[in-house]
Amino acid sequence: MAEISIFEDEAFSVDTLLAVINDEPVIAGQIGRSGLFEEEGVSTTTVQIEKDGTTLALVPAASRGGVGLSVLADKRSLIPFNTVHLPQIFSILADEIQGIRAVGSMTELQSAQRVVQRRLDKCQQQLDLTHEFQRVGAIDGLVIDADGKSTLLDIYQRFGLKKLQAFSFELNNPETDVSVKCVEALDQQEDALGNVTGTGARAWCGKLFWNKLISHPKVRDTYLASEAASALRGDRRLAFEFGGILWERYRGKHNKKPFVADGAAKLVPEGVSGLFITAFAPADYMETVNTEGLPYYAKLERMPFDKGIMGEAQSNPLHLCTKPLAVRELTI
Repeated sequence: MAEISIFEDEAFSVDTLLAVINDEPVIAGQIGRSGLFEEEGVSTTTVQIEKDGTTLALVPAASRGGVGLSVLADKRSLIPFNTVHLPQIFSILADEIQGIRAVGSMTELQSAQRVVQRRLDKCQQQLDLTHEFQRVGAIDGLVIDADGKSTLLDIYQRFGLKKLQAFSFELNNPETDVSVKCVEALDQQEDALGNVTGTGARAWCGKLFWNKLISHPKVRDTYLASEAASALRGDRRLAFEFGGILWERYRGKHNKKPFVADGAAKLVPEGVSGLFITAFAPADYMETVNTEGLPYYAKLERMPFDKGIMGEAQSNPLHLCTKPLAVRELTI
């Protein structure tokens, strides 16, 4: 029978748990898997962003007392952004540990590690869902907390920019030349990017927008001729290219509420360095002070009177779009 003292083993040290929880994490959500956001670790909880007109750039962190970024003109300014602290806690009671028995080749230590791993996996899945939700918010220019009401970050307000009016594709009109609408939307996007060029554009579509798009007379023939949907076989939610845009049905949601509104789509540039960033700050542990941030952290601690083990998994991200005007919201 295993005892609570088994957690004194080095297999449950902070360093070991960090390696476990950051070992090829499963990234939930289409945006996370797409690689749109460039991830990096920072050693502070605040990230400085340089604003030059409507052009924004990530400013590298410097040690206290070090040389800061040289600001060359009055129109430039540095705006601080705080990372968001996302803690998840769990508990493993003594009875759960005492009930562990070695089965086959599994040792008591390995069994205890599996108990911890299951808790960490669940915490990580919830953190990944939160990352996806906040990435959608960064694309939209407004990062909302888990309650769906509290604002964590209003990107347009922080940079003194005004969000552009949504661009209507007029999909309810069967005579609309959707390919022309694509050109207009891409032109607006290129104007916002300025001298920066990307490798393409992708639109994540809500349910209703997607249905209107693939059934529109000017799009339907192209959609049905694509490899993904030829002869109406397979899943009609698969991505396809039309008008220079890769269209993809977005399916992320929580508690039946979609992350992208049913009647909308988010058109984003792809292949633009530094456009979408995710900065990870270090955890608030003594062991991680002034270290480069990791996507996830985990730590265990004994409960009072050895009642069990308390555990925590956390992430400290900042999801940000550095050229928010380059994102176009599309409507039906």
